[in-house]
Amino acid sequence: MKPRMAGLGRFARRLWRDQKALALIEFAYSLPILTMLGMGGVEIANLSITHMRVSQLALSLADNSSRAKQEIVAGVPHMREYDVNEAFKASALQSGGLDVVHNGRLILSSLEVNAQGGQWIHWQRCYGSAKYNSSYGKQGDGVTGTSFPGMGPAGKKVKAESGFAIMFAEVVYDYKPLLFASLVPPQAIRKTAAMYVRDDRDLTQIYNPSPTATVSSC
Repeated sequence: MKPRMAGLGRFARRLWRDQKALALIEFAYSLPILTMLGMGGVEIANLSITHMRVSQLALSLADNSSRAKQEIVAGVPHMREYDVNEAFKASALQSGGLDVVHNGRLILSSLEVNAQGGQWIHWQRCYGSAKYNSSYGKQGDGVTGTSFPGMGPAGKKVKAESGFAIMFAEVVYDYKPLLFASLVPPQAIRKTAAMYVRDDRDLTQIYNPSPTATVSSC
């Protein structure tokens, strides 16, 4: 028994001193933590990129709609329902894999000045299957009086000048996490942008000449 016990003791001492594969064992212990940290970083990076892409969609929608018009011979250019729909379609194509048509909502408003000099949402159009409304007013708000404050978050509201219109774009996107809903829960990403109409435009109405286009009402 004694030689056997002595042999076991020597084996135990060799095993204790043996450092082969030590780094591999430590890596195996730390791998789950590193994996979680890495995947969490991917999730946060994806959220940040999505915020940027939605913001760019809002800016593009405002910019495109501010340029859109139908030239009229010896007259002021018109804004048509067709032009609004084309601006929406351009944003849908730009959204790519986000598929904002099925996962979000595009809202475009024409902010103008009413007869009393107050701010007024003359018309508003929406595109996309998500059921979101504008955060800053609906069509017809401010049609009379001066109580409507303009559009935008508190302290950053935009106001149109008399004889001009501002294209105010809102994009709402339903973000779904890639991996960790507990770290980054599903959420609605909202971004806005505003652009003055670049050229002269007939502001009396939004036109829909024959053949008529579908009205993207809200």
